[in-house]
Amino acid sequence: MKTEYGYMGRLLRIDLGSGQVKAEELSDDLIHKYVGGTGIGVKYLYDEVLPGVEWNDPENRLMFFSGPLGATRISGTGTFSVVSKGPMTNLAGSSQANGRFGAYLKFSGIDGFIVQGAASDLVYIYIHDGTAEIRDASHLAGKGTLETEDILLKELGLGKQGSVQCIGPAGENLVRYAMISGDGGHVVAHNGLGAVMGSKKLKAVAVARGTAKVPVKDFDAVERLAKEMHEDAKTKGSKRIYEFGTGGGFSGAEQGGFLPVKNYTTNIFPEHEKLDGHYLRTHFKMKNNPCWACRLLHCKTCEVTEGPYTGFVGEEPEYEALAAWGSLIGNTDPGATVMLNAFADEMGLDANEAGWTVAWVMECYEKGVFRKDDLSGLDMSWGNVESVKEMLRMIANRKDIGDLLAEGVMRASKKIGGEAADWAIYTLKGASPRGHDHRGRWCEMLDTCTSNTSTIEATRGGVFPERLGNPPVSDKFSPWEVPLVNAKENGWLQFVDCLGICAFCCPNRNMAVEAVNAVTGWDLDMQAALVIGRRIVNLLRVFNFRHGLDPALERPSARYGSTPVDGPVKGRPSEPHMDFMVHAYFEAMGWEAKTGRPLPQTLKSLGLEELIGTF
Repeated sequence: MKTEYGYMGRLLRIDLGSGQVKAEELSDDLIHKYVGGTGIGVKYLYDEVLPGVEWNDPENRLMFFSGPLGATRISGTGTFSVVSKGPMTNLAGSSQANGRFGAYLKFSGIDGFIVQGAASDLVYIYIHDGTAEIRDASHLAGKGTLETEDILLKELGLGKQGSVQCIGPAGENLVRYAMISGDGGHVVAHNGLGAVMGSKKLKAVAVARGTAKVPVKDFDAVERLAKEMHEDAKTKGSKRIYEFGTGGGFSGAEQGGFLPVKNYTTNIFPEHEKLDGHYLRTHFKMKNNPCWACRLLHCKTCEVTEGPYTGFVGEEPEYEALAAWGSLIGNTDPGATVMLNAFADEMGLDANEAGWTVAWVMECYEKGVFRKDDLSGLDMSWGNVESVKEMLRMIANRKDIGDLLAEGVMRASKKIGGEAADWAIYTLKGASPRGHDHRGRWCEMLDTCTSNTSTIEATRGGVFPERLGNPPVSDKFSPWEVPLVNAKENGWLQFVDCLGICAFCCPNRNMAVEAVNAVTGWDLDMQAALVIGRRIVNLLRVFNFRHGLDPALERPSARYGSTPVDGPVKGRPSEPHMDFMVHAYFEAMGWEAKTGRPLPQTLKSLGLEELIGTF
């Protein structure tokens, strides 16, 4: 088979149960219909994870894939997608991380790999020269993610010529919101994919940068686009991120009424400026920690220069970590957010779900539902960061009340019951939202509730219909406009997640499509790209229905959908409109308005005729 431009043309299938490793070709049809990354992962998920297979079943698959832009000269093309059935919802999960891992997979001669089965004892996988070895990882048991990464890079003699993705104690202990971390803190964070890795007794995957070359159709065009896309991102679509990181939006979130503060009990956080990315980058010592080929340089390590954590060095927290370890738990010290972010990463915990869980515990403590005796003597008052740190350690190790909290805030709150059950923030399918107060961002609340992957699907930092040539949003609180805009947008981000590129590096959608064509020699236009993305969305949707999706659960919890009591969006209720918005969104997506099931004509239009009548 002739290898497609932009692809290595092969994957590795790694069976931890039998210890076998096999190489398989990627078919042209698979590549053209699903492109790479999330798309190819979802196709294998649908084909191989059958109804009745639970997230922790050895028959579940864990897929890591790059895409056609991976390992090129274009900024941010070390990105990769991980796809599996995840424990928070027991439905599909898909999450991406940046760094070097995706690029190094391709330099090793593969586009990705599929892990199946489960080992009897803790192991790690070493990928090099187009093949893989399964090795003993008993010496890594219980170690944190950064420590594990450091040990393996030294043990294998790789240094910067290697990349590691691994789990911490949380993943080993099957904490439902365990994440996968690598390259110094780039995380695969949503729907507990680290717990899936732990269920397979897979501690880590290390890949050595090889000498394979990625075939590119039009090298000169790729070189030109690498410069143009970077300049566009730096000066336009990702300008704030280039200057101040994702944390540069922290103060804007507070002023706009969508910063989560003390578990949604208020929308007012006067200390927001000290946790904003502008403050961190002008007061702390910063050092660039770039991803593969990236000149956007939004990833940095920082040294705290003030307060009780002066001298602490860790990764600069992304916005969601600043929210989780700042305003959400009532902490006003920026240095403490750096410390807690690093510790949560080391434990292997998703900052989003962990933040909502800890914030719920703090509200319960403030209101007398929990006492110190219930919490191993911890004082969980708002802003007590050292107690938060110890609580995270307990969760990661499932110790004492940490065992309950390791199930996530929905399950924990239902177990406690009473009024406390109404204070937890989550979608009824089981996962919590990302780090905004979506009562001030209805598009993301609707998206989070109806998403097929447990996290946002159609939106990312809001919606931008003008980038597809549509009118901009006129009223973000319109129950008529919000679902229609989400439906028009859905598909684009899934397409981007197929490409092996960071979304921050390709905000210009026309340039992104042009880059795919330059690398592959294809002739895609924007509409064709959207069809690919929507094909993936609908395949995910069918997978979830086959695995028991109840559309009645595509709603917010009581607190998540509550009405803000103060701040810029005080008194603006979303709950009365939620059913209408969900049904309007379903209809606009070409699904049955009440059930959300894709209609036959929708599946046929996306080349998914074979799914009709199967769910």
